Amino acid sequence: MTDTQREEETGMAVTTTDPAARERLRRWRLVLGGDAADGTGHALSGRDAAMDEALTALYGKADGPGAGGDRSAGLGASAPSVARWLGDIRTYFPTSVVQVMQRDAIDRLGLAALLLEPEMLEAVEADVHLVGTLLSLDKAMPETTKETARAVVRKVVRDLEERLATRTRATLTGALDRSARVSRPRHHDVDWNRTIAANLKHYLPEHRTVVPERLVGYGRASRSVRREIVLCVDQSGSMAASVVYAAVFGAVLASLPAVDTRLVAFDTAVVDLTDLLDDPVDVLFGTRLGGGTDINRALAYCQSRITRPPETVVVLISDLYEGGIRDEMLQRVAAMKASGVHFVALLALSDEGAPAHDREHAAALAALGVPAFACTPDLFPEVMAAAIEKRPLPVPETG
Repeated sequence: MTDTQREEETGMAVTTTDPAARERLRRWRLVLGGDAADGTGHALSGRDAAMDEALTALYGKADGPGAGGDRSAGLGASAPSVARWLGDIRTYFPTSVVQVMQRDAIDRLGLAALLLEPEMLEAVEADVHLVGTLLSLDKAMPETTKETARAVVRKVVRDLEERLATRTRATLTGALDRSARVSRPRHHDVDWNRTIAANLKHYLPEHRTVVPERLVGYGRASRSVRREIVLCVDQSGSMAASVVYAAVFGAVLASLPAVDTRLVAFDTAVVDLTDLLDDPVDVLFGTRLGGGTDINRALAYCQSRITRPPETVVVLISDLYEGGIRDEMLQRVAAMKASGVHFVALLALSDEGAPAHDREHAAALAALGVPAFACTPDLFPEVMAAAIEKRPLPVPETG
């Protein structure tokens, strides 16, 4: 019987020289924690011991080997110790893990208040979720911290723009071009490259020419038509990441010359942030995360601002937990669709997938021909392109 087989059969740790088995024990020891090595028989030293200390500070340790007692955190609430801990985890863990541990520290240990101190903000690994936390603390933030907070938010926004802006502009510019294309252009409006590509099957080798059966081009009237895109974003606390991404995408959409973009954030009140779209950081600090939800009121405002329904796309980003008048909300969606508006409902605009949401309202929207689904930032340009071209949305499959 091998060491591994004996370990599996008895449940007891054994001393082994097998490198793979020792690595498994090491990993289990780091996962389980505990001063008595939680039965693994594997002692930690050096870097591993420091990693274990950082994990224990956040997640605590059990009362003893195999104990089922509650874990108590040991990070403490003093800014210097937390700042040191933040530096330690950035040393020992990859960025993705650091971001998860920071979120856990905020949730488990109530460290959000410490983020109001500039030295703490300078120590954290900035990400979308940290931005959401900072926005929720904005009203309580002292003036000495606000400039540091804006710098943190600006860094995250800049990183997101570098990741998303170029592809979004390219995808939507192509969609706008295709949606304006006409099949009976006047001679001066014929797009000869696309016309030839569309008629290659009609090539006559004996004449060495293409006989176009279909002309492709851009009508002068079509090119003058601008699209209206309305982003209507739920700013309740659970939608923080979606608000951040919506601000970035709103700024990108506003930079397209053929698009009029409006960004509306709502809870029980409605705030129009369109005038701030030149700077997504200003947009974010113009939101007010938390509070209730009145989708009907927000859609009423958006509906009142639509001037060209057939050329308008309304994107509702919400978990659909409606605190307003449900039937009126659904009637408003139906009325907008009947007028020619292309209506899109996103349960979230984030990398986390589908959140908890009101399934009854999602089903009611689906019955109106508006599927509600979570959308990742990478998929969002394709969703918007499909909406502009009035073709079926690329709804992701759900298990």
